[in-house]
Amino acid sequence: MPEGHTIHRLAGDLNIAFSGEEPEVTSPQGRFGEGAATVDQTEFVAARAWGKQLFIEFADEKSIHVHLGLIGKFSVNPLLGDLLPEPVGQVRLRLATSDAVADLRGPMVCATATPDEVAAVIAKLGPDPLRAEADPDVAWAKIHRANRSIAELLMDQSVVAGIGNVYRSEVLHRHQVNPLFAGKRIKRKTWDAIWDDLVRMMPVGVATGRIITNEKQLVAVEAKVAALGLGSGDSARVNAPRPKPYAYKQTGKACSRCGSIIKTKVVAGRNLFWCANCQRRT
Repeated sequence: MPEGHTIHRLAGDLNIAFSGEEPEVTSPQGRFGEGAATVDQTEFVAARAWGKQLFIEFADEKSIHVHLGLIGKFSVNPLLGDLLPEPVGQVRLRLATSDAVADLRGPMVCATATPDEVAAVIAKLGPDPLRAEADPDVAWAKIHRANRSIAELLMDQSVVAGIGNVYRSEVLHRHQVNPLFAGKRIKRKTWDAIWDDLVRMMPVGVATGRIITNEKQLVAVEAKVAALGLGSGDSARVNAPRPKPYAYKQTGKACSRCGSIIKTKVVAGRNLFWCANCQRRT
């Protein structure tokens, strides 16, 4: 499932392609035909992301709520030539102008939404490290009382929005936190360090389209992002090396910090990767 940086990047791409336009909105597959008709040739106001949720806003307080889920894909491409390309695969939603076309396939959610319905979805979500107004205290209020493990809590979108399996494994390794400790055992200063690290790393993910967590790689890419003057919501194509994760999918390999073997265990339905030797902090 795409993590939050991917959805924020997608929102940026949609805004670049369609802001201020009145796109043709259709459902080539047919499953979203009625919904598409309600916003067809209506002014595109903005796309915005909150964690893994995407909201496409049109004039007259109309919105489309999209959640890609495990297999969803949303491509945004410039239109080459005068004719729209034929849909490839089961395209649930298409937005098109004379300059761009965006096709949505296989989403878990694709539905029209009123302002109240959008607000209700957001109300169930935890703070998103990619949103300027996000308050880490809201997540901490749930974490420090929880019997569930910090690894499970980080994957709970009602605790922190946008974190997936890669960021979970990597940020806990970066801070040497035992992922199996209950949230109530985690110290406040540890949570603050985790949150600040997510706020640091995830904008790099938006800018590059890659999850960069290796410190040397991160510093190098941050310099490129800064040189371009990009903000956390910008999705310019910044060149980045192939990520070198510390723990994610490193099962059986030596930990880069201590040399012990990286372990794996299913937590919250996904494989967690960690070093049992050096990840002992609370």
